[in-house]
Amino acid sequence: MSEQSSKQNTNHLNPTAASTSDTATDQEFLNQLRHSIDAVDTEIHTLINDRAKLAQQVATVKKEHVAKIGVAAEQNPIFYRPEREAQVLKAVMERNTGPIADEKMARLFREIMSVCLDLEAPQRIAFLGPVGTFTHAAALKHFGKAANTVPMTTITDVFREVEAGTAMYGVVPVENSSEGVVNHTLDGFLSSTLKIIGEVELPIHQNFLVAEHTKVDSLSRIYSHQQSLAQCRHWLDVNFPNVERVAVSSNGEAARRLKNEWHSAAIAGDVAAAEYDLHKLYSNIEDNPSNTTRFLIVGHEAIAPSGQDKTSIVVSAHDKAGALIEILKPLSYHGVSMTSIETRPERPNKWAYVFFIDMNGHIQDVNVSAAIDDIRPLVKDVRVLGSYPKAVL
Repeated sequence: MSEQSSKQNTNHLNPTAASTSDTATDQEFLNQLRHSIDAVDTEIHTLINDRAKLAQQVATVKKEHVAKIGVAAEQNPIFYRPEREAQVLKAVMERNTGPIADEKMARLFREIMSVCLDLEAPQRIAFLGPVGTFTHAAALKHFGKAANTVPMTTITDVFREVEAGTAMYGVVPVENSSEGVVNHTLDGFLSSTLKIIGEVELPIHQNFLVAEHTKVDSLSRIYSHQQSLAQCRHWLDVNFPNVERVAVSSNGEAARRLKNEWHSAAIAGDVAAAEYDLHKLYSNIEDNPSNTTRFLIVGHEAIAPSGQDKTSIVVSAHDKAGALIEILKPLSYHGVSMTSIETRPERPNKWAYVFFIDMNGHIQDVNVSAAIDDIRPLVKDVRVLGSYPKAVL
């Protein structure tokens, strides 16, 4: 009998010995895999720092260029380039081969880019607060967690903060797929010279939150913003029909209130849960799972084409029959696809209105530029609010 056959027979008679041998082999393989992971981690670490060093060099070149120009209006170089970041993130998703999903991979790169931008120039971002709102989540999604996000009390405050230069950019909600347009944001553009430089689309997932000390069996109150309560009405009717629903100024405020109350719960998003250290008793309780809010990024500079862009304009029309049809004809004639249109009163004029129009394409595109030029002689005024990359994530 050979030595190998003898071993096999021995292991057959002694299954414990075979199991021990298999376990040892599995452990060796695990150790090899962990060693490989450590090696890859080291390489990733080095490459991320290499990218950061290149970002620092970009910052140096930009500063030196501004110094050479010596123009007062350009003393602050532009470090954040929305079109460039959109192109990078789209490229990440296009070349991704898995097993990590495209969007998750892009989110990883989003955070790397955020940290690198922070090395170039720390970004102060104003958003409609308080902390923990969906606008806060949109700001973090767009700029990454390395950005310095600062809550503002009102949408008007966000505009003022960016206009004054105290914040580089602002994030404001503009429309919800279930609840419609946010009029305060549209009105903000009527009295502001700020431009739209980007957009964020955020799926709105509502969570039922409790604190560590909450007595779930004794709930008497559920806090949330009135829109969130409306978006979860059916779920609440089924699960907590007899608990009082209290509308507050924001979901962040709803989450904050649980700190000092043992008989209350809140409805809010993931950012609020993390910010206030709350437990998600139930997740995704919204009645409409496809509910999405669109946010706008406002700033001062014009944005170059990214390849997949939108343009927003505001048009002050003459008070006459068929005015809107006249405005829309040039878009159709030049093959420009309109994605949305909203109407707002033109203050302080009585019974006068302006139209906010979003369209596909960039102002530098020949057809978009031609369509807007054809609209100008038909109206009292037309202003381009901005051309900017379509939401990538």
